Amino acid sequence: MNTQQLMEIALEMAGLDEIPGDSAIHRPGDEIERILFGIDLKAPELVIASAQGYDCAISHHPIGGSSTLRFHEVLERHIDQMVGAGVPQNVAEETMSATIEERRILSSMTNYDHDPSVAELLDLPYVNIHTPLDEIGRRRMAEAAADLPGDASVAELVDRFYETVGEFRNAATEIEVRVGKPENRIGKAVVSHGAGTNGGYPVAKAYFDHGIDTVIYIHCRPAEAKKLIDEFGDSKNLIVTGHIASDSVGINPYVDRLRAEGLDVTTFSGIIPA
Repeated sequence: MNTQQLMEIALEMAGLDEIPGDSAIHRPGDEIERILFGIDLKAPELVIASAQGYDCAISHHPIGGSSTLRFHEVLERHIDQMVGAGVPQNVAEETMSATIEERRILSSMTNYDHDPSVAELLDLPYVNIHTPLDEIGRRRMAEAAADLPGDASVAELVDRFYETVGEFRNAATEIEVRVGKPENRIGKAVVSHGAGTNGGYPVAKAYFDHGIDTVIYIHCRPAEAKKLIDEFGDSKNLIVTGHIASDSVGINPYVDRLRAEGLDVTTFSGIIPA
């Protein structure tokens, strides 16, 4: 197996045609048999991987290079998701424009070469795969949510996640209802994930303003949730499933696929078993 094939498997599983901006092969390599895989693999973990004889290190989160400098590009996926849920195109674009530009500028201010240069020094193949795996996770969560009718309660949806997704059962964190009430009806729901990072107040507001009753995020800052409460009270619902648990929901099917291909994959750094 080589690093290009590792990336292609992720793209194929996610239904993507090209490597998104937040994912990259930072140092290519061939003849890969043993992989160290975690949600965050940076310089210290690369040293561990090299010292313990791994052939490749895979990080989920972007860690530099083009995956940092082009990260803002994947935020445009929020626009596609909003439009797909019924938000007008112009509203979706306006909702994301400031966030995309801010992230573009902030990314250019970072030392984007640090961790990839460590991999080069160690002669260690190094990859990060973010959006493809988040898209796999988004689909798993959306399928679980789709099993319930709109008149089911938010509490029933939370229970459904626990029943059908082992990563949520095994996580040290809990699924939380940050806006709304557990007894509220789900209504029309959307899983907002697989678009770089959560959309915070602006994206949830756009959904709520255009017919969505329940938004599912994997994380959300308290101040953003409070703004939604101030505006919508308990008439709408925001469910937060947990960052690391939700990342694992998308990572584990990919790890299973790699192992089925005959690779020895060690998971750590936050990957919660299913």
